[in-house]
Amino acid sequence: MLVLGIETSTAQSSVCLGTQRGLVASARVCAGPRHGEFTATAVRFCLDQASLQIGDVHGVAVSLGPGLYTGMRVGIATAQALAHARRLPVVGLASLDLLAFRARHVRRLICSVLDARRGELFWAFYRGAPGGVQRVSEFRVGRPDKLAGEIEAMGDDVLAIGDGAIEHRALLESTGSCVGSWSTAHPDADALVELSLPRFIREDTQRPEELVPIYLRKADARIGWRQRGALRGGTAPSAARVRAGDDHGP
Repeated sequence: MLVLGIETSTAQSSVCLGTQRGLVASARVCAGPRHGEFTATAVRFCLDQASLQIGDVHGVAVSLGPGLYTGMRVGIATAQALAHARRLPVVGLASLDLLAFRARHVRRLICSVLDARRGELFWAFYRGAPGGVQRVSEFRVGRPDKLAGEIEAMGDDVLAIGDGAIEHRALLESTGSCVGSWSTAHPDADALVELSLPRFIREDTQRPEELVPIYLRKADARIGWRQRGALRGGTAPSAARVRAGDDHGP
């Protein structure tokens, strides 16, 4: 089964083709808000490099955020357009879950932290679980000092990863946390495909119109998709297991 993954919720955009046997082709760029210029070109690049056609794709996986509004809009709209045109099933996963999955082998409490702009961060906490990670908190949005207070209150050894953690390294390290490097700064389409493949195989998928962005700010949900007449804002589940072969949550 060939799955196309699209991750555009942060300043890094990535596109990937993968199967049960592993990665087929991928492309990524750190281009700030230029998600629209990259995404369609990257899909064509991956198909060309693998000598494949869009008709060879069996499903489309996409990141639902939380993240940058423009990136979320571009990624979801692209996934919807491709899936509608080819009548393909889709799977949507959370960006913070994808980021945590990259650190699944560590024994520390994992904190995925993404830059939310406006002086705020998106974050969630995870623990290692067989084959992946288990989310142990709700998705949150707030100022960096709020996150630092939560970490101190937990009293655990914490690994904070993501571009938001790197940007506020000094503050988070003052809590005793370890902060990851730029190699784990962004969610990636590779993890998106790996996590979504089992769901495609067992046909636990969605229709394109069911893709719902994960908003953590009420204002974004009000002015975003409703005004554009495309999608409606959504909320995140409180906890979920994130692993290849298991659900990430509704």
